[in-house]
Amino acid sequence: MKLGKFEIYPVTDGYLYLDGGAVFGIVPRVLWEKIFPHDEKNRISLSLHCPLVVTKKYNILIDTGIGTKHKEKFCQIYGIDKKSNLIESLYRFGYQPKNIDIVINTHLHFDHAGGNTTYNEKGEIVPAFPKARYFIQKGEMEVALNPNERTKASYITEDFLPIGGTKSLCLVNDEIIEVCKGVSLIKISGHTRNHQCVKIESEGQVAFFLADLVPTVAHLHYPYIAGYDLFPLETLENKKKILKQAFEEHWLLIFQHDPKVRMGYLKKVDGRFEIEELKVY
Repeated sequence: MKLGKFEIYPVTDGYLYLDGGAVFGIVPRVLWEKIFPHDEKNRISLSLHCPLVVTKKYNILIDTGIGTKHKEKFCQIYGIDKKSNLIESLYRFGYQPKNIDIVINTHLHFDHAGGNTTYNEKGEIVPAFPKARYFIQKGEMEVALNPNERTKASYITEDFLPIGGTKSLCLVNDEIIEVCKGVSLIKISGHTRNHQCVKIESEGQVAFFLADLVPTVAHLHYPYIAGYDLFPLETLENKKKILKQAFEEHWLLIFQHDPKVRMGYLKKVDGRFEIEELKVY
């Protein structure tokens, strides 16, 4: 789709399965299972959308999904089917890893940064996008390198350590920073302390990549906050702020994990936000 002079492609790294209770936090299963059917292991299917933003100067990939480095046991735990992956999705739209100029990691959890790296012909783990600069919040990198007992399962060092030894790594430490004209990183804590979203602006039009601030359309409702969020009350307050601004200024919202809706505009129904889907193919 076009956004002003930019183009946004619905690149995807497929799907993974996570525990429904963890995805919806304090919300009882009797409520969330009406909209998210679960399997026999109580898992629900979540998408791994990684939009590609094409400006006049740069090809920008937002997050890299789960990647292809994982062993069979890991894939079974998370229901990962790699028949459709990030690289194949890029090829579908006419792009290759060498065409990517910038990679933005909203944070470094394995389902957002797993595709940062890959195996080369020698079996070594190397950056998957050889010409790209990787933009990561400095605080997020520090936490990922020094996880605690609660967070260590979310980080896999092979996803980001190989990048740290190259000139490609761009650590940022700002609340708002423009990586190029029209594409800005907005640090929004809640899911992690240094989680960041991406604001895209061109010709007066605005798109906003929500990442794990609002992972699915169901999470538009304020109480729906993932159990994975380390600072849920900050998620709540930041969600209220961002959704209010998005509604008032008519932003296009891009969802990362919703298996059905990739993007759309907010509308109010009985005082609550719902989404008017914008179809993309």
